[in-house]
Amino acid sequence: MYLSEAIDKFLEYSEIERNLSLKTIENYQHYLNRLYEFAGDIPVADLDEKTIRKWRMWLNRIETQTGDNIAKSTQKYHLIALRNFLRYLSSIDVKVISSDKIDLGKTKRPSIEFLSSDEIEKILSMPDQSTISGARDYAILCVLYSSGLRVSELVGLNKDSLDIDSKKFSVRGKGSKDRLVFINDRAVNAVTRYYDQRTDNLEPAFLQHSNYASVTRDGDFRRLTPRSIQRMIKKYSSLAGIKKHVTTHTLRHSYATTLLENGADIRSVQTLLGHSDISTTQIYTHVTDRGLEKAYENYQPR
Repeated sequence: MYLSEAIDKFLEYSEIERNLSLKTIENYQHYLNRLYEFAGDIPVADLDEKTIRKWRMWLNRIETQTGDNIAKSTQKYHLIALRNFLRYLSSIDVKVISSDKIDLGKTKRPSIEFLSSDEIEKILSMPDQSTISGARDYAILCVLYSSGLRVSELVGLNKDSLDIDSKKFSVRGKGSKDRLVFINDRAVNAVTRYYDQRTDNLEPAFLQHSNYASVTRDGDFRRLTPRSIQRMIKKYSSLAGIKKHVTTHTLRHSYATTLLENGADIRSVQTLLGHSDISTTQIYTHVTDRGLEKAYENYQPR
């Protein structure tokens, strides 16, 4: 079997049998196409350690469109895709190098940007809640910070999926995995005030409101996009005088950090964030590290 055919079969398997998200499959295709770009359409049996090592050197040296080298963390994603690709080929009895021989190497733990409670309050004070757009923006900020939702999960919410009375609801996250999400009283009140101002019967939980007439369709054409929410967060963080680079994911990081600072265990945070691997959640151990330092300062031998 040649590389091009093997990649096509693997992507098809990932979508149909493994039911991976289209975004994950798109990433796999991108990473494996780089292998194809380097090695050509060779028989997969020729993917030996020497070839893979040369590919890794090539990845480390090529430049992106911005003139930068590929980040080490991104190079690691290429290798993870390769590992899964090789495992699939082995599972269908195609003779290839063992995936265990693909060493992911060491990467630096990414630094996490998060907001203090004071910075959160400053941002939350920016939307003009007397307008329907401002009430919507305030509700979005409150829901993101109190739930740790990914922005893709938030934009996919419908009004009937937000169980305001119980303050919890189910979302489908990465890998089409469902998880339970909680929101606090502040978010409930913010969403309620926003819905009180809406006169439509559209499905999306959060809508675009500028330059639209009242309609009775399903509303997907007015559903907010991840990009529009990112622009909104950037605007309010700038108005609040926050110097940090604040993104939708910064609110998710701040949510996780707050949980840990208030005594939540790492496994619970993993579940609440929807991480399939505990190592992903462990990037937040900067919080517990600081807690240990503070404890030492308070109780060190005199």
